[in-house]
Amino acid sequence: MKNTMEEPADRGIILIVDDNPANLQVLSSFLDQSNFEVWAARSGEKALQRLENGDLPDLILLDVMMPGMNGFETCQYLKSNPLVQDIPVIFMTALSETADKVKGLRLGAVDYITKPFQHEEVLVRIENHLQLRNLTKTLITKNAELQKTQTQLIQAEKVAALGQLTAGIAHEVNNPINFIAGNLNFVEQYVQDIVNLLHLYQKHLPEPPVEIKTAIHKTDLKFLLNDLSKIIHSMQVGTNRVAEIVASLNKFSRHREAGKKATNLHEGLESTLLIIGHRLKSNGNYPPIQLIKEYGNLPPIDCYPGEINQVFMNLICNAIDAIEERYHNKSCQEMAQKPGIIKIQTEVNEGTAILRITDNGVGINQADTAKIFDAFYTTKPIGKGTGLGLSIAYQIVVNNHHGKLIYNSIPGEGLEFVIELPIR
Repeated sequence: MKNTMEEPADRGIILIVDDNPANLQVLSSFLDQSNFEVWAARSGEKALQRLENGDLPDLILLDVMMPGMNGFETCQYLKSNPLVQDIPVIFMTALSETADKVKGLRLGAVDYITKPFQHEEVLVRIENHLQLRNLTKTLITKNAELQKTQTQLIQAEKVAALGQLTAGIAHEVNNPINFIAGNLNFVEQYVQDIVNLLHLYQKHLPEPPVEIKTAIHKTDLKFLLNDLSKIIHSMQVGTNRVAEIVASLNKFSRHREAGKKATNLHEGLESTLLIIGHRLKSNGNYPPIQLIKEYGNLPPIDCYPGEINQVFMNLICNAIDAIEERYHNKSCQEMAQKPGIIKIQTEVNEGTAILRITDNGVGINQADTAKIFDAFYTTKPIGKGTGLGLSIAYQIVVNNHHGKLIYNSIPGEGLEFVIELPIR
């Protein structure tokens, strides 16, 4: 018959590793009565085999003196394995020499229990280290949550600030350029009227006075009239270009839009490239970076346009930084032999929009791959990066759009970022 009284919950899993059956029996019985779940292994080898199955204990009691793989060797292996290295290890030993204890502690053990066992002492030490481990886990989790929240706040602030900046610039430039563009049409008409009037004078007064002839010769009237028309045309082309830039700034900022919108990602890419296009050009230190665009037939994508443009900005700037890092301390001849290239590709695959941004920069070392999207982690020199660009991009794509942001890298050869966004 089932006991209706509430049974105490398990307090944790303890793995006991000892070749002595009597020790195993005594500790197992005592810890079981103290509401711990107890696992047992008769050797270091068997303990490691059990851990390889994926089920992990909360604490390990490890005998020092065992045949085959002794406790020190077992502990050393445990602390070299990232999957189990954070599990507290308490040595069980009859050794009382300080050197032996120091050796174990340096290998990563957290404590010693001496034989013969005092049950109360064993229980207190286990409870203390389990509590410490749980507090550490909680601290790590809270710290990760704090970093995530901080990154989200910074991301939102950066997107808003950049949107306000570009929107403000677009607004300030838009008014004067519209004034110039509108008046250029009148200037062109007025100049044409004056030219027509001069032609009438020449038609009806083919022989003007000597003073007028001299002035016509000095000013080269024919060239002046032709060149004036070209200048007005150039001014019109210039104002149209500025108007296009203003439109691109407005598209990039999306400052008037709230919520998700059906968005043309190619427009977002083009407006982003327009804003950072100066970094692709040659300067006093580096040659120009070649841009290759291979756009597929993308349908409108439901997304937050301003945020996605921020992702494009961060990834493309990261690619430029990687190429400039490869250029660093290289001669002009070396840079010319392997010019910088950034390729942007888009396609649709099974209801997903896929964008690839590839560069031939320095790539990422193996040691950095696990941390590439961590907030505040950067491999750039102090003052060159905040460690937030890729973290913000990841937050936007994965958390805000339920997409994927992955990368492929060969150190020294380049890096490819792949953005996957659901179309709907």
